[in-house]
Amino acid sequence: MTTFNDLNLDSNIIEGLKKQGITDPTSIQATAITPAMENKDVIGEAFTGSGKTLAYLLPIFHKIDTSKREMQAIVLAPTHELALQIEAQIKLLAENSSVPVTSFSVIGDVNINNQIKKLKEIKPHIIVGSTGRILDLIRKKKITAHTIKTIVIDEGDNLLDPKRAQITKDIIKTTMRDRQLLVFSASIKPETLLTCERLMKEPVIIKSEEKAEMNPNIEHMLFVCDRRDKFETLRKLIVAAKPEKAIVFVNSNEDIEMTTAKLNFHSKDCFAMNGHISKEDRKLAIESFRNGKIKILVSSDVTARGLDVEGVTHIFHLDLPLKVNEYLHRAGRTARGNNTGISIAIATVKQLNIIKKYEKEFNIKFEEKEAFGGKILDKNIPSEAYNERNPKKKSNCRNNKLGKSKFF
Repeated sequence: MTTFNDLNLDSNIIEGLKKQGITDPTSIQATAITPAMENKDVIGEAFTGSGKTLAYLLPIFHKIDTSKREMQAIVLAPTHELALQIEAQIKLLAENSSVPVTSFSVIGDVNINNQIKKLKEIKPHIIVGSTGRILDLIRKKKITAHTIKTIVIDEGDNLLDPKRAQITKDIIKTTMRDRQLLVFSASIKPETLLTCERLMKEPVIIKSEEKAEMNPNIEHMLFVCDRRDKFETLRKLIVAAKPEKAIVFVNSNEDIEMTTAKLNFHSKDCFAMNGHISKEDRKLAIESFRNGKIKILVSSDVTARGLDVEGVTHIFHLDLPLKVNEYLHRAGRTARGNNTGISIAIATVKQLNIIKKYEKEFNIKFEEKEAFGGKILDKNIPSEAYNERNPKKKSNCRNNKLGKSKFF
């Protein structure tokens, strides 16, 4: 088994990783770090949660010349939340390893003049941010593109999608021709791979063979109903489960709006994470979700990208994910660390074949349940057990003066 020592990482960096509880490299780290340290262009594909962020940050840390107060690496991220998470990891690693690498995040919908002032003060080695704002700052000559040695494109399938690839290409064009390019993503489409190869110099292509595993601390529940009854089932489940923090997943922006409106009508503290809200409103909503002012976020797989909040107790799948692997990503937003969590699928009879695919792919078992009387009960429980759980109804039957009811 490969160790961090085998990868010839700086000993201070290895000690810093240990303080995070990281002692061994994941598959993508073990295969991507060496070529990245050798200044080769790399395309890395590995599932969400496989350690891709450190797969590119560790070589960058190793190569940064901390004696120079100049910008040496740019990390491009598709969402503000992901950019902030990446910068948080950089700061944590710098602190734990005592390696004096500096960083700064630049995202849109934040005062650009304040960012320019900070860039001048900090002179960060690594800049993390959204493509639009980074390109603006390069054009204003506030980011010194000619000193950039490495560009990372995180979630490459997103940033190199034909609809938004041009701005990423424009950033790359401002840098020196011998700069290094690293692209990482959970999945790499053929057209994305073709784009990468046009931008890169003989890239090393790495596909992690490590299979995604479901967190064993997640309990999987199944509620079967007609399609028209899905929302009412969700409403009952939220009442019964009393989640501290929950994410409700649907598959379209329209359903995000409609579901949020219906839940808020029933006095639920919900927020719609749709693709049309401003970045500032999104940031405020996530902060409110973190501190408990908002209990429920309604989102799609796309709008949840980069969302990482501790303490999520429940995941509700009002719509089942369109791709099998998305179930892993959704469910994985609960039970972080040593916590437990519950993932609840609301499905029709026709969708049970999809549930079976999840069970087979991730070696899990869905327990079928039902919501009744403000409680979540096992499906088809015996009448004796039902009476024990509902003593009031049991008592009423036995105290009927007429004896056994004619309706029974």
